[in-house]
Amino acid sequence: HHEKRLVITRETGDRQGEGQALGNLGLAYWNLGEYKRAIEYHEQHLAIAREFSDRQGEGHALGNIGLAYWNLEDYNRAIENHEQHLAIAREFGDQQGEGQALNNLGIAYHSLGKYERAIEYHEKRLVITREIGDRQGEGQALWNLALALDKLNERRKAIEYAEAALKIYEQIEDPTTSGVRKQLEDWQKS
Repeated sequence: HHEKRLVITRETGDRQGEGQALGNLGLAYWNLGEYKRAIEYHEQHLAIAREFSDRQGEGHALGNIGLAYWNLEDYNRAIENHEQHLAIAREFGDQQGEGQALNNLGIAYHSLGKYERAIEYHEKRLVITREIGDRQGEGQALWNLALALDKLNERRKAIEYAEAALKIYEQIEDPTTSGVRKQLEDWQKS
């Protein structure tokens, strides 16, 4: 359906619709695990967003490109894109987007083994999620903090954050609840 929409938008000269269709195709290919192909579509979406000075569309495209690079284990390129997304989200006061960019930066730095830096980003995200009432985001921030703290051999503190994350995940019936519970149990046993 996204491919059909892309054809129609190109036939009718609807450049903004074309950008949206390209972005949606990028998301679809990302979900299929075809990250290089996803980047191609998101970069085309990014070009069109810039053509129309659509800063929010630009931010979304940059965030999606960053996620694809992270999946390709190109963490530095992921960070570059997430930093640009963060700047745009802050420019527009988009706290949800800012929180997502902070989360993605934290995860990328965690992947590089820079746990202190990851913690800084996750702590900032935690503040935002609590301000806007994003319970799922709050749970993710707490969980990501727990994972980073554990890497720094701060198990007791990691358990505290993991328990708080688990409580939220159970309340909102998040699909990751069982995995968090299992990891927490393993930490508590050791």
